[in-house]
Amino acid sequence: MLQSMTAFGQSLGTTEHGTFRWEIRSVNHRFLDVGLRLPEGLRPMESRLRDIIGSKVSRGKLEVFVKLADASQRGGKLVLDQNLLHQLSDVLDQVQSVRSDADQVDPLKLLQWPGLLSDDAPPDVAVQERALEMFLVAFDDFLQTRLREGSQLAELLLARADQLSLLVAKLRDHRPAVVSRQSEKLINKLEQLNVEHDSGRLEQELVYAAQRLDIDEELDRLDAHLHEFRCVLERTEAVGRRLDFLLQELNREANTVSSKACDSATTAASIDMKVLIEQMREQVQNVE
Repeated sequence: MLQSMTAFGQSLGTTEHGTFRWEIRSVNHRFLDVGLRLPEGLRPMESRLRDIIGSKVSRGKLEVFVKLADASQRGGKLVLDQNLLHQLSDVLDQVQSVRSDADQVDPLKLLQWPGLLSDDAPPDVAVQERALEMFLVAFDDFLQTRLREGSQLAELLLARADQLSLLVAKLRDHRPAVVSRQSEKLINKLEQLNVEHDSGRLEQELVYAAQRLDIDEELDRLDAHLHEFRCVLERTEAVGRRLDFLLQELNREANTVSSKACDSATTAASIDMKVLIEQMREQVQNVE
């Protein structure tokens, strides 16, 4: 089933270390690009989370992060890194021994040193497992969103593919009349000139004109590409790149039809085809 690269998922969970919220967002991208923003206590989960995401998602730029309540809300204690504090004190003593005019360091400013003051001890394995459970809930919500949006994209793409097929059928039915009118124009011009002409050469020129105006091959290829396009939409794996390639081929054939057009109806139909193909291409950019 078609899946969208644009999606959102979330979950809310509570542990002994407080309440946290998982959020997963994604936008379209050529490859899989996962950005994880985890608190220090959950960093050991990073590799596992990447494996889980990679097993279900093949393309898209994902942002995964968890919002934790602060220490005061959780009732946790602040922990001072004694080793780091002693190191900083030794460095300050060295500075003051060299510079007698050095000011005393404000303790509050010293506490702002990265890593000197932290919340409770890092979450233990049980808390990490609980966090993983809540991540899986958010990830499932995320995947379901991808499927729902993918289903809507598939309906839009199929509707436009059907419109393209109707235009191809219309051109196929209309083309014999176009060739016939061009032949009549050539004959009428010769009659208006009132000069003798070689009937064999005239017949040959009419054949050449018909060949230049012939778009049967292009129409056949358009039908074939549209058939393959519908088949690809039914696949279960990631198909965004394959769909994009097929749309390039459809656009190539539509351009050829336009270049061979010698009447307003064919020109208008080819323009309509290119508009539909461009609309489909924009939608396919969001398909995994």
